[in-house]
Amino acid sequence: MYLKKVGGPRAVTLPDGSSMTQADLPPANTVRWVASRKLAVVRGVLYGLLSQGEACKKYQLSEEEFSEWVRAVSLHGEEALKATMVKTYRQP
Repeated sequence: MYLKKVGGPRAVTLPDGSSMTQADLPPANTVRWVASRKLAVVRGVLYGLLSQGEACKKYQLSEEEFSEWVRAVSLHGEEALKATMVKTYRQP
């Protein structure tokens, strides 16, 4: 078996004891951003699987958009990442 060389850690342990690997991140060409994919990217950055700059470059996100995801998760949890909940959780 051959392992692809990647920068940074291959896996990190989350606070609940589960592990997250590079394979758990969405593909780089993701177009449809559902809440679970957004959460995977946020967790990957927060727990050191990839840097914020790498995530923004890989997924073609602006720093502001990514920061909004992090703020939404920290204040309201995964529910706030759903597109149908924008009016409820975002400040005017």
